[in-house]
Amino acid sequence: MSTDDVLQTFVAEARELLLGMEDSLLALERDPRDGEAISATFRAIHTIKGSAGLFSLDQLVAFAHVAETLLDLVRDGRVAVDGDLIALLLECSDYLGFLINQIAGEEVADAATQEARRPTLLARLQACIASSVAPSASQAESPRQAPPSAVPAAGEVADPVHNDAWHISLRFGPEVLKNGMDPASFLRYLGTLGEIAHITTLWQQMPAPEAMDAENCYLGFELDFRSEASREAIDSTFDFVRDDCRITLLPPRSSIDDYLKLIAEAPEGLERLGEILVASGALSQAELERALERQRQAAPPALGEMLIQEDGIPAPVVQAALEKQAKGRENRSAATRFIRVDAEKLEDLINQVGELVIAGASATLLSQRSGDTALIEAMAQVGRHVEEIRDRALSLRMVEIGESFNRFPRVVRDVSRELGKDIELVITGAETELDKTVVEKIGDPLMHLVRNSMDHGIESIEERLARGKPAQGRLSLHAYHESGSIVIEVADDGGGLKRDKILAKAMDRGLVAPGQALTDRDVFNLIFEPGFSTAEQVTNLSGRGVGMDVVRRNISALRGSIDIESQEGVGTTMRIRLPLTLAIIDGFLIQVADSAFVLPLDLVQECMELPDGERLQSRGQSSHYLDLRGEALPCLRLRNLLNLEGESSQRENVVIVQYGNRRAGLVVDRLLGEFQTVIKPLGQIFRHLRGFSGSTILGTGEVALILDVPTLVHDASGREARLLGESNAGQAIGSEQPA
Repeated sequence: MSTDDVLQTFVAEARELLLGMEDSLLALERDPRDGEAISATFRAIHTIKGSAGLFSLDQLVAFAHVAETLLDLVRDGRVAVDGDLIALLLECSDYLGFLINQIAGEEVADAATQEARRPTLLARLQACIASSVAPSASQAESPRQAPPSAVPAAGEVADPVHNDAWHISLRFGPEVLKNGMDPASFLRYLGTLGEIAHITTLWQQMPAPEAMDAENCYLGFELDFRSEASREAIDSTFDFVRDDCRITLLPPRSSIDDYLKLIAEAPEGLERLGEILVASGALSQAELERALERQRQAAPPALGEMLIQEDGIPAPVVQAALEKQAKGRENRSAATRFIRVDAEKLEDLINQVGELVIAGASATLLSQRSGDTALIEAMAQVGRHVEEIRDRALSLRMVEIGESFNRFPRVVRDVSRELGKDIELVITGAETELDKTVVEKIGDPLMHLVRNSMDHGIESIEERLARGKPAQGRLSLHAYHESGSIVIEVADDGGGLKRDKILAKAMDRGLVAPGQALTDRDVFNLIFEPGFSTAEQVTNLSGRGVGMDVVRRNISALRGSIDIESQEGVGTTMRIRLPLTLAIIDGFLIQVADSAFVLPLDLVQECMELPDGERLQSRGQSSHYLDLRGEALPCLRLRNLLNLEGESSQRENVVIVQYGNRRAGLVVDRLLGEFQTVIKPLGQIFRHLRGFSGSTILGTGEVALILDVPTLVHDASGREARLLGESNAGQAIGSEQPA
């Protein structure tokens, strides 16, 4: 791993820490006495500072150090937690994020503005530090500040170690140099926190010269370290290399409880009981050698019993070491469950799996044409394995939608304060998984919908109280799976959309003809027209008619759709439906005339033969209705709708598809069965083609278009709604005529 790769790893981890810090600060704003939130914020800043120090990122380290100092005073109770402090620390988090973006080499549009904030932020931090109160006597004697007592409590066995310095045992892994880390840099940084009183270099693991690899690290270190720094500060020195080394940290004058804790938390690999006890400081190397010699001279009792009986090692310490020894090998296998993979490598893997699916379909077709039974069976087995590989490869790209949701608590806090509103954010379904590409691209549309709901949807506190509502508004983000898709809802309990106002505005702009009958859905969808806005005044957030059309366009680009449900005075729900993946799906292959098409299998409900009477009645029509078990089902005849020419089939079929709560029937000539579909995007020349969401390659090498089921269902159900609306309008006009 190169230095650049290690730096990018630092950037990724620092961003994760800042997100966690932001969550902790928001939790602290809700409960200023939340000690865990204070500690989590301190750890995030401290870890970023320590890791940045390894790369000599002095500007970041200097700023983080001041923020860390303030947070240390907050932990001590010497600085009170209030809204102003939370706001300051959130601004510090934003500035650190700006610095990290610069380190990552990203272009920052407002870099000069961000950099100009630094002196102001530092001055505000220093002012808070200067205003800190002196610690009370009880705080000064707190366990975190006071060194552990050398006098054991009643019933406690005296500690055999009487060193007044920290003892640190380091065993750097052989790959640490290859991963771009210099062990000496950690020792140098440790020297900035205190004095290294004694250090011993361990070279016993070095192989013979002819077997030595110059890129491997074979050295370990045992050192005594005197410092006034906290355990957290010393321990976090090694955060950035923790996965590549074994670390044992023993505080000065530790109690037996400290031994137990250190043994339980010792890095994996110390599988021999004696090594664990030496690393924890419970006995010296000489004591261990004497105990081993006695064990060789006399068989049982076991080494653990001898250490208890003859050397006076406390039984709980030995028992803890035995438990550690028993779990050593088991835990080693689980030490590296997670690895970071470059997104481009993952994308390339998915593409190769897609090509494998296409090649497998071609081979399966050839085997079926050959008529060789053994070959057909073999290809069927290969097909099953290809399907498993496809599913597992796609699962690698599945991430939780919570990655997108996590940014909104901060957004809701800041925007609600700017608007002078009290808004509660409720997030559910954050664990729902979908394709990483979809998660990355849905963030901006969600951001616009959330901000729009807060600005236009939720009323001011005065309006809510006048309407008998709670002063605090409620904004909900909810995600769940439905019929092979993921549904994301942005809902508020605000004033709702004003149907009449939207319709009047649309008529003024010529979007709706006078007397045209529209359903509520059609009226609400008018807000997605470019430049459309009913806002009475323009704000910093909305009102210019820019954004909602971009939201729909971006969602459509993800092969998704957005629906609106609203009730005036009650609230509005924006419902986004997206495919789980944009790469490979299970498809259902159909044929119309001489052309093959693919339907997403998850949206197919059932298939049935079109009755002869219905077939004759609807032959010349693009759409009609079918009696499906007493229910009127809107149907689309694809041959007529797509204007396809070719010999008609003697027997037509209806494929019933469902998207959301709407169903429609598609009349086709032949049903060709299930088909693994690799989605290929349509070229730019076809970007305005309605009714198709992509293409795929069949086993024969021919191209088949993937039908856009949401659009077809919308068209079919839309015709039904418009006919019903026109019928109702006609009845209303007729009732107004004089008798």
